[in-house]
Amino acid sequence: MGEQETLAMMTLTRIPSLSQTNARLLVEQMGSASAVVEHRTDLPELLPESGKRLARVADEVDEARRRAETELEFCHSKHIRPLCITDTDYPQLLTQCADAPLVLYYLGTANLNARRIVSIVGTRRITTYGKDLCARFVRELHEAYPDTLIVSGLAYGVDIHSHRAALEQGMPTVAVLAHGLDTIYPAVHRQTAIKMLEQGGLLTEYMSHTPGDKGNFVRRNRIVAGMSVATVVVESAVKGGALITADLAAEYNREVCAFPGRTFDDYSAGCNRLIAQQKARLITGIDDFLDCVGWDNPKAQQQPARQQELFPQLSPDEQRIVDSLQKADSKAVNQICVETDIPFARTSALLFELELKGLVDVLGGARYRLKRK
Repeated sequence: MGEQETLAMMTLTRIPSLSQTNARLLVEQMGSASAVVEHRTDLPELLPESGKRLARVADEVDEARRRAETELEFCHSKHIRPLCITDTDYPQLLTQCADAPLVLYYLGTANLNARRIVSIVGTRRITTYGKDLCARFVRELHEAYPDTLIVSGLAYGVDIHSHRAALEQGMPTVAVLAHGLDTIYPAVHRQTAIKMLEQGGLLTEYMSHTPGDKGNFVRRNRIVAGMSVATVVVESAVKGGALITADLAAEYNREVCAFPGRTFDDYSAGCNRLIAQQKARLITGIDDFLDCVGWDNPKAQQQPARQQELFPQLSPDEQRIVDSLQKADSKAVNQICVETDIPFARTSALLFELELKGLVDVLGGARYRLKRK
């Protein structure tokens, strides 16, 4: 994407009367953010239901563009990458969410479209039990799939322990922030954040000089949930950001897992309730998690499984996916999930296996099609 289109996309995020959802609809209708800015006086006709609000866009564009130009200069000076929703480096899983940000600001080295991305969330008042769970789960995940990207929010408690556990295991880890990249909150986590720049990264939808207001922390949870195939809740009280993230993950058709705790432990009450209400899958370790998301357990793999790779024989679920793809030139993962009634994480894992078997091609925008002969 050219710099002018990036600037136009950043401009759209700064227009008060234009919601991010409407901005995305307009970009899709008009083909580019630049076209939306250029034809700003025609916007009320394109979205009549928002006509009165969109009528103010033309008056707000100039100031928004000046702010975007300043931010783009800041990004250049700090080596920050603005990722627009139409860029291939933008988290493609997140693009499937209707409320995905138009622009993300990224500083780091991790691949935001890694094959396996897992979010780990929980209370800021982590207990010894929670610390042990974080360390053990990340270690076991590393033993099974060392290239898994761990996502969290750099906050006190479960977040920072998950990031540090990933760093100790040599795994990439990304923090989704609720403020601009000109600062780190909390400041005591700065050294961990610096380490993550070489083994992961920092990601935010907010421009520099944006403070970490309470509402921003709630909004950033949708990014944590949306860019991951699964969200794991380690410890949580009956209220908190972790439960919001879990609810969002479920809405996005992602897998939600939770570690149970004792019935009288305050910071396991949220996890226990998620499990009791069947909003999360109960897990006690890596075996339960791999079963939940549909990833093969490397320890259980035997020679017959390797033979299957050489002579593809489809499982019933794989055949359902192939049958679904035969009905169209290409399809998004969410569409395949709906048609096959297979959970998102399981579908993603099966598509990866079908790709390895040479039966499926991966296209841009997290779309798939049967390999053409």
